Amino acid sequence: MRRSFAPAPKSSLIAAKGVPQSMRIALLSGVLLAGCASARVAPEAVPAQANPVSTADGSTTSPARATRLPDAAQQGAMVLGTTSPAAIVEYAGRRLKVTPYGTFVFGIGRDASGDAVVRIRQPDASNGIEHHIRITPRDWPIEQVRGVPPATVNPPKAIAERIEREQAAVAEARTRDGDETGFAQVFIRPVQGRISGRFGRARSYNGQPGAPHSGMDIAAATGTPVKAPASGTVIFANPDLYLTGGTLVIDHGHGISSTFLHLSRIDVKVGDTVRQGDVVAAVGASGRATGPHLHWGMNWFDVRIDPQLVLERNL
Repeated sequence: MRRSFAPAPKSSLIAAKGVPQSMRIALLSGVLLAGCASARVAPEAVPAQANPVSTADGSTTSPARATRLPDAAQQGAMVLGTTSPAAIVEYAGRRLKVTPYGTFVFGIGRDASGDAVVRIRQPDASNGIEHHIRITPRDWPIEQVRGVPPATVNPPKAIAERIEREQAAVAEARTRDGDETGFAQVFIRPVQGRISGRFGRARSYNGQPGAPHSGMDIAAATGTPVKAPASGTVIFANPDLYLTGGTLVIDHGHGISSTFLHLSRIDVKVGDTVRQGDVVAAVGASGRATGPHLHWGMNWFDVRIDPQLVLERNL
């Protein structure tokens, strides 16, 4: 039998001492969305030890902590939700971290379809509740990329093996599940410039079909400073990968990371903590590139998400 609870005053949560500004924004908005439709609220039970509140008839009851998630999300979206900090949240076979302020995050893949199912169990509940988020499809035009060095399109065996090793090292770095909360910030552009390539579009290199584009390309001159779009920790830095050239990965926490490719210079090292807006590298044309630009990719662990949707996130 389900019990009824009075909602906890949101103002008391926002005013809590020690809550970072980015997380206060998360609490004020209830849910932060990237490529998502309006949020719905599902009141759920919270731990029995929560401070009781008075009701209109003079009795007391435990406060409810609402779970907030969007009704729908686009392919390639980053989704942030809120719930009780002590809740168990699961998505896609993975248990998600929940911040002390009740925020969690996950990504919707480029080719995902149907519903994204998030299972949440509150600490005093015996069973979890499934929340279904409708995944809305997108169109993926084909981009023709010409003038790419042939050896990067059809590499010889030794080079192909090198590429495989290098990409495996980057993938391994992205398995980190850090406690950073930069993912909840309002992301900024790492560089200013024309968008010359968009996430998810199928690509043909010199007329040969290739993998879909994994991020957004921003045209900029060689040497243009690259800024951290959100705070985080450097988890990978290599100036000379075969395909991607100068490559840098920043972990924003909870599986969300930014990857910068084709760099001419890297100004940070693995283990460094960076703040949003810090200069971390410089634009270049290293690796498989036809001209200077910044490739900015984003991931939730091994799931690629669209940086443009993250920039367009509504508060």
